[in-house]
Amino acid sequence: MSADRDELMRLVQELPDEQVQQALSDVRTHLRPLSERPWPPAFFASSPGDGISIAEQADELLREGFGR
Repeated sequence: MSADRDELMRLVQELPDEQVQQALSDVRTHLRPLSERPWPPAFFASSPGDGISIAEQADELLREGFGR
């Protein structure tokens, strides 16, 4: 988690109860509904591949010591 996100969470915890509703409303103005978020995200398939699934190669990769 980023330092800014950590700070935001800390500041939210320090808000007096009577200010939570207004802060929540303000934060919501910065968010898009899930229905407006594209799926899959742009970073999906951002790397070229050879069309061979890693799952298909699992036995071979493990035999070779993948991840060691």
